[in-house]
Amino acid sequence: MIKTEKYVINRVGLTPKFEKPHIQEKLKTKKRGKASPIHPFSVKIHSMDDKNLELDFIGLDFSLANAYRRIILAEVATMAIEKVHMYNNTSIVQDEVLAHRIGLVPLSISPHFFNFRKPGSTESEDVTEETCLKFKLRVKCRGKKDTRPNAVQDPDDVSTDLVDKLVTTEDLQWVPIGNQASTFEGVTVAPLVEDLKLPADIKCNFHITLAKLNPGQKILLEAYAYKGIGSDHAKFQPGLCWYRMLPEVTLNRRVLNEHARQLQQCFSPGVIELIKNEEGDEEAIVMDARYDTSSRNVYKYDHLKDAVTMTKNTKHIIFHVESHSAMKSYEILDSAVTIMIEKCDT
Repeated sequence: MIKTEKYVINRVGLTPKFEKPHIQEKLKTKKRGKASPIHPFSVKIHSMDDKNLELDFIGLDFSLANAYRRIILAEVATMAIEKVHMYNNTSIVQDEVLAHRIGLVPLSISPHFFNFRKPGSTESEDVTEETCLKFKLRVKCRGKKDTRPNAVQDPDDVSTDLVDKLVTTEDLQWVPIGNQASTFEGVTVAPLVEDLKLPADIKCNFHITLAKLNPGQKILLEAYAYKGIGSDHAKFQPGLCWYRMLPEVTLNRRVLNEHARQLQQCFSPGVIELIKNEEGDEEAIVMDARYDTSSRNVYKYDHLKDAVTMTKNTKHIIFHVESHSAMKSYEILDSAVTIMIEKCDT
């Protein structure tokens, strides 16, 4: 973006009734003095997997980077449980607290399979295979003395399944609506389970705990998930997003031996490295300023604070996306770019 240019829109051939909509607006520029150089734009991927994305926007204006961040947090859609019908809850967890916890559970299904609810529609009109997912939770604590296996129906109450003390998201069962059973054949429709690779000797329950029950206590409810966006509620946010300027660290003079080791401790690991120079001394060099966290610890030492200059490269943005939903990190950014294009078109 060249800030020294003034853009003037010259409207040509457009009547008040827009009788010739095919004639586009012409964009003219009037330069004021010498124009600043145009910085080339490029994107470099630093690291990328399903959960985390780190890339560099080089030559991008901050307003656009911030626009992508705001869109990711507020306008990229996901699926989340919106309504909970509580039929029986004898646990110590209050109905509204349990419903709130269930609403925050991330789901493993992509939002692209569903449509938004129509404004003003009734609850019966919302529960369709194109707009809704239905889950049920029917559990009863069997107690330690009961040797019957989990997830079997209680003969005294066929509406519930026997579970241990903990009630987790694993106990939420999907109930297909309409033709959803065939539509999502081979697709996992359930609460999201984080795939963590742990050593074999470590046992961990990756499912989210919803409540704890005493023997005989039970929970019976139905939950309905809909498509929504983060501006409606934070539970619809697909992930986190933030950005920062690329740090720049410059050594103003040579720093040797003990002072070099002290300088290295002032920065994050990987920023300052020590090498052997021709005289055999340890000399500090800047290895990779990207890892600098702008701690400013070097300014605590009077004999070192003049040796370093720390700045920010305003033309280099480090952009992070972290997913905590069914969408992959790069899918979140792709959706944000699509929404931005739609905004520009309108």
